[in-house]
Amino acid sequence: MKPVDICIVGAGYVGLVTSACLSYLGNHVIAVDSNTEKLQALKRGEMPFYEPGLDEFVKECVQSEFLQFSDKLEDAVKKSDIIFIAVGTPPLPSGEPDLSAVMAVARAIGRSLDNSKKRIIVNKSTVPVGSGNWVEMLVHQGVESVQTVPARSTRSDMPSFNVVSNPEFLREGSAISDSFFPDRIVVGSAEDNSVATMKKLFAPLINQTFDPPKGLTRPANFTKVPFVVTDLASAELIKYSANAFLAMKISFANEIAGLCEKVGADIRQVAPGIGLDNRIGKPFLNAGVGWGGSCFGKDINALINVAREYSYPTSLLEATLSVNERQRLCVIKKLQEELKIVKGRTIGLMGLSFKPNTDDLRDAPSLTLVRALTKMGAQVKVFDPVSVENCKRSYPDLEVSYCETVEDLAKDSDALVLVTEWQEFATADWKHLIKSMRWPLVIDGRNILPQDLLTECGAIYRGIGH
Repeated sequence: MKPVDICIVGAGYVGLVTSACLSYLGNHVIAVDSNTEKLQALKRGEMPFYEPGLDEFVKECVQSEFLQFSDKLEDAVKKSDIIFIAVGTPPLPSGEPDLSAVMAVARAIGRSLDNSKKRIIVNKSTVPVGSGNWVEMLVHQGVESVQTVPARSTRSDMPSFNVVSNPEFLREGSAISDSFFPDRIVVGSAEDNSVATMKKLFAPLINQTFDPPKGLTRPANFTKVPFVVTDLASAELIKYSANAFLAMKISFANEIAGLCEKVGADIRQVAPGIGLDNRIGKPFLNAGVGWGGSCFGKDINALINVAREYSYPTSLLEATLSVNERQRLCVIKKLQEELKIVKGRTIGLMGLSFKPNTDDLRDAPSLTLVRALTKMGAQVKVFDPVSVENCKRSYPDLEVSYCETVEDLAKDSDALVLVTEWQEFATADWKHLIKSMRWPLVIDGRNILPQDLLTECGAIYRGIGH
């Protein structure tokens, strides 16, 4: 396949992973970012976040010369056939996504276009329904701001482009695998030529004709990826709705877990029994201290805000958020039931990141617990295999004691709370940890710890939903 010249604006999580993967498939990719310090670090192979295997993978792509980093948007746009917008859309206090970066980039792309070729501009950022039309308008504004158009000119005198939507479905901690072996590829566009071009770009993934990168194994019987073509609005809604549904499954499991505790049932038996129904499925029926991260809460709130614009009720979405907020504090209740008084106690939190294999602390349950326990007068200690430095940097005012090992965390603690399901916590030397604690209370906030072993070691074990 002939290499495609691609510009990806935004070298954050989505942009960086997408840049590396498309360059690995033999395309010429320029990843553009305005942060020159970040770009210099990337050229040295230093990642701005933790993602397993990404540092070596990016280094290999850079060495192959198919991947470049630049802060010169105009040059990259002029060289490219396809331009991806992959900048962040963080939540505002209102719950709406902050689209200021998308707005600035879309206009800047417009100012950089010329008549040398027709471009496809791809919305990769997670944006609300209707953003495809909005981005098209913004690009036109950028074009018109720098071009003097004669009174008798026609559209043919203007740079030619088409906006499509290509939402991302990457999971932090397995982003490279998700890029090469996706559940589906969604492209939203009303223009057949653009759809055909995007299908050609993704053909190696659709047909699985590439050799996987070193260290990555293609799943058994994985031979074809569905290529889903929709209109712009439907593609945008697919992304938001998928994340909302996954969050709803977790909140449902947590609500049933609470009922299990009331009636004497065990969510560890109930959830698998539910999940064996093919119409429901096992994934994400996991009871615990609730979900977090940069996507679920932001995307649900964005859906709610879109619905409000049309005076449309979203009871399920609102309940999903409400259950999750309540679930995070179930740990506090269990601590009070066992310790009676939390004030003056030392509580050790096992894990900071919202999920394992990432250092991402956005909307992490651990932060909710730290603040709640501190407010109640407890001394809070924390340990995480990769997130401590990010936490110190991102939350300098957080009132916690950072530990370098899980052994330090356990020493003289009145309780340990598992918050993030890192595998090393499940396989820790619990006999030693329990002996070093002041009081042997262990709250398993993810239901992954070896309950029988802990009780044999003298621990008071409390899980979620059993």
